[in-house]
Amino acid sequence: MRVLALRTDLIVFTSRIWQTTCTAVRAGDEGFLIDSPVFPDELEAVPGVLEQAGFPVSGLLVTHADWDHLLGRVAYPRASLGCPESSARRLLAEPGAAQRELRKFDEEHYVDGRKPLSLAAAQTFPVPGRLELGAEHEIEVHPADGHTPDGAAYLMAWLGVLVCGDYLSPVEIPWISAGGSLEAYRATLERLRPLLERADTIVPGHGGPLPRARALQILDEDLAYLRALAADDSAAPLPPGRRTAAQRRIHEENVSRCL
Repeated sequence: MRVLALRTDLIVFTSRIWQTTCTAVRAGDEGFLIDSPVFPDELEAVPGVLEQAGFPVSGLLVTHADWDHLLGRVAYPRASLGCPESSARRLLAEPGAAQRELRKFDEEHYVDGRKPLSLAAAQTFPVPGRLELGAEHEIEVHPADGHTPDGAAYLMAWLGVLVCGDYLSPVEIPWISAGGSLEAYRATLERLRPLLERADTIVPGHGGPLPRARALQILDEDLAYLRALAADDSAAPLPPGRRTAAQRRIHEENVSRCL
């Protein structure tokens, strides 16, 4: 797991698998942990790193309800779990799905020693909206659906940081998952554009932090790919630098869902 202390009030963890990101942000004596790394040793390491850095964890936030973003409760089992209303509805509609997907992953990758994942008593909040952090700051919460039927992006304007979930990834092409929508994905990218102008650092769900210029480049590349997909082009060219076998499999899944 990579650990990047980008400033005194922002730390980003990047998992060894899928480069899944986890963002710790603080203001004064309060702080949030957004999303999670994946492997048990990574989850066990997070509290120690944050304690050493003097980072409080007042609560957990998630960008969406895919299982690999929900594991903060493993690291902080007593912490409150906050999620967008759309993600809460998804968790309610899919009881136990995250735990089953987690067990499947562990079996496929020979992972043992996993602590149980509890998603009980999640606290919900409306999107769009705002969350208070510390005495003086608010986190803006913006809708980010399309990859999945749920989701939110978090803008910490006072830091110039945008945590956007599974969008603007430098390692993964746009992925229309089950319940997602090509048109909703495109709409989310357009909503993110003005937010990028207010951020210097963008943390996608997979791939590590980006500067604004690179995030804007990825946004345009992803829109071009989605426009080709919307035009019924099953041979739509994959974005530059994201043309691996794994990304071709995602493209095939997109084609099966969208064409």
